[in-house]
Amino acid sequence: MTTVYHVLHQTRYRYADEVVSSHNEAHLLPRALETQTPSRVELRIDPAPDSVRWHRDYFGNDVVFFNLQTAHRELTIRTESDVALDPARGLEPARSTPWEDVAAGVRLARTSPALEAFEYVFDSPFVAASEALAAYARPSFAPGRPLAEAVLDFAHRIHAEFDYDPEATTLDTPVEDALRDRHGVCQDFAHVMIGGLRSLGLPARYVSGYLKSRHTAKPDAKPTSEGDLVGSEASHAWVAAWCPTLGWIQVDPTNDLVPSDRHIVLAWGRDYDDVSPVKGVTLGGGSHTVEVTVEVTPVEIAEQ
Repeated sequence: MTTVYHVLHQTRYRYADEVVSSHNEAHLLPRALETQTPSRVELRIDPAPDSVRWHRDYFGNDVVFFNLQTAHRELTIRTESDVALDPARGLEPARSTPWEDVAAGVRLARTSPALEAFEYVFDSPFVAASEALAAYARPSFAPGRPLAEAVLDFAHRIHAEFDYDPEATTLDTPVEDALRDRHGVCQDFAHVMIGGLRSLGLPARYVSGYLKSRHTAKPDAKPTSEGDLVGSEASHAWVAAWCPTLGWIQVDPTNDLVPSDRHIVLAWGRDYDDVSPVKGVTLGGGSHTVEVTVEVTPVEIAEQ
């Protein structure tokens, strides 16, 4: 069964003073994947930019660059799209390769998938391997345990041991602080999990997107049922770990589940820095506020 969602994402910047010029980069366009088909994609920028340039970045994400040379005190970036999701195939964790074999093999293999995965073993701007992260991950990675089983157990532990708290961290909070304090948001949960996996020599990447819940959870609430998920109706983040037999295994540590037909992928990279929804440089503006609105609405369910 295919589920179609209508996605609206609006970001509005309000500046205390006039911005003379700005140069911006946005990752706001859903990826086309085997289980995900975007359509009717629209991007609106107000005030109208002086130039717009589209391209695919190193990781295959669709990116738009735009700049404004007209003075402004507000900037609104709005994207809308329809995204058809087909449920992912059921994960069979026991069929995955023992995790030690993955860590050892990815450093020696020369196939294209393994070489791509190997790039996600190394440190990135927001996530550096450490003994503290390795020590936190190890209880899930018993000798000989299939990788997928270990990854799911690790996500379960993060979900159980960390508190979802939007006030506890910022975009710049180091992963070591999130690990120590056991508080944060989906970005922090994902960074801690990625750091733990990489610290054991395992490839892991950061996935950004949206999550549709059957019921909208309060921002500071723990999930109370399958349909009450943290991070829904907002930008969300989760993790993908690489296995040579199963490919990239996605897992959402914030909600302790395997993404299927409610996770919409925007972009992936090494960490948040590679896929932030909007970032840029402005001349002028002074202090500013940001308002973000995300709406994910089911529009059609069609039998396939």
